[in-house]
Amino acid sequence: MPRNVEIKARVKNLAAMRAVAEKLAGAPATVLQQEDTFFHVPAGRLKLRMLGPNEAQLIYYQRPDQNGPKTSHYSVAPVADARALRAVLASALGVRGTVRKTRWLCLVGRTRVHLDEVEGLGSFMELEVMLRPDEDEESGRRTAAELMKLLGVQREDLIDGAYMDLLARESESGGEASAREGRSAD
Repeated sequence: MPRNVEIKARVKNLAAMRAVAEKLAGAPATVLQQEDTFFHVPAGRLKLRMLGPNEAQLIYYQRPDQNGPKTSHYSVAPVADARALRAVLASALGVRGTVRKTRWLCLVGRTRVHLDEVEGLGSFMELEVMLRPDEDEESGRRTAAELMKLLGVQREDLIDGAYMDLLARESESGGEASAREGRSAD
């Protein structure tokens, strides 16, 4: 199973961070519209990511919910008929919720820098340092720490879970995210 080292953090000024990320990447960011439907699973997270009308991926991943760099193990499969798969998974597992976001993607060496505007939550960034099969995780953590410094990410900005977890917390506390969780299997 492929692995990467990840961090996720809140961002105060997305445009400023994007300018730094684009400079580090040496190219403008790629803009993506993503809709992730999360399903109930006993361990890890399973989501169907819609990338466009005819493009989707089924993604399963496991990672600890902790602040700072953490290792994620993941599997990704392209999906030919996303609507049909969503209906089957919703019937079998139940829908936990849906996350909608605009993502600006920059590639800095072997690291994917995601700058996200998440509906109902605000601005965030993620780093995904891709690890070679034989590479130790400490190397990825060092790369993540270097990029955090270059991008101006502070320790207090780090978050521990997935966007779906943050939306669920918002919903539990009476926030407006509950209307966007998409609990039905439509």
